[in-house]
Amino acid sequence: MTVFAMLLAAAAPAILGDPAQEARAQSLDREIRCVQCQNEPIAQSTADIAGDMRALVRERIAAGDSDTEIRAFFRDRYGDFVLFRPPFDARTWALWAAPFLLLGVGLAAVTTTRRRRVENEPPLTPEEGER
Repeated sequence: MTVFAMLLAAAAPAILGDPAQEARAQSLDREIRCVQCQNEPIAQSTADIAGDMRALVRERIAAGDSDTEIRAFFRDRYGDFVLFRPPFDARTWALWAAPFLLLGVGLAAVTTTRRRRVENEPPLTPEEGER
């Protein structure tokens, strides 16, 4: 059990002295994607690079950077992919619009299929209509 506690302590970044700053760091840790794991925030990742990124978040907070500046730093360094919520701009508009476009295409396909099905059905005979 002591070995596990030592490993956990070694993997955890240094906690900031100010609780408000630590809360900011933890919030940012959940918003920034691990570049090695790719589907985990750095807060949950056990990869070495994620530990370095968590430490870097805390260093930049301690240096006085704002959350926006820290996100911009990681975005400049690793690209839009590193942020779970990339900003809306000329480069990412398709990413933000894709769910709506796909929903529209799906609704159009369902509507077209239903219309064709109704048009191709033969009319009911009087015997069928009585049932």
